[in-house]
Amino acid sequence: MADSDTVTRAAPDTVKILIAGGFGVGKTTMVGSVSEIAPLRTEEPLTEAGLGIDDLAGIEDKKATTVALDFGRITIGDDLVLYLFGTPGQQRFWFMWNDLALGALGAVVLVDVRRPESSFAAIDFFERRGIPFVVGVNGFYGEHPYPPDEIRDALALPDHVQVLLCDARERGSCRDVLIALLDQLIAVAEEAEGGGTLTRPGR
Repeated sequence: MADSDTVTRAAPDTVKILIAGGFGVGKTTMVGSVSEIAPLRTEEPLTEAGLGIDDLAGIEDKKATTVALDFGRITIGDDLVLYLFGTPGQQRFWFMWNDLALGALGAVVLVDVRRPESSFAAIDFFERRGIPFVVGVNGFYGEHPYPPDEIRDALALPDHVQVLLCDARERGSCRDVLIALLDQLIAVAEEAEGGGTLTRPGR
């Protein structure tokens, strides 16, 4: 029999978030860095069969690629859990994006400033479907050569889309990007419903 003083905690709210972007921008790294569980990965080695299909310009050292999804989880406070789904980046796997987007409340679009064009398709995907997103600029080798405003102009992003500098290798940096997205989702819910039900702990 349960102790009469035991307080029954409600199950935490869960939110599905996509981590998207072009081929080799750091999606698998971000999910692995921030996840509190061992991430599920569906990576396969790059082979000669992909030559001429996968564009390795600027990422010649890449040895493996995601062929289905990455999955991780991070708890934000006591009553909110984010489920993270990393999308495959190559064009031949884009058909999976529609299925992965089902039930997603928001997304992080990762951008490699060395190859910004590789993330145009992801930006267009979320804009067309009205899924809120933020842009995370992954600083490879810890470097950020361009300020957010220049990146916004280069990607032709509207003012309401946040552009955040980050490092996909660092948990704290990735968590900050996710919290920025979460705050944006709360604002969208409050505007749409006159007081949304999604609240971040501490608010």
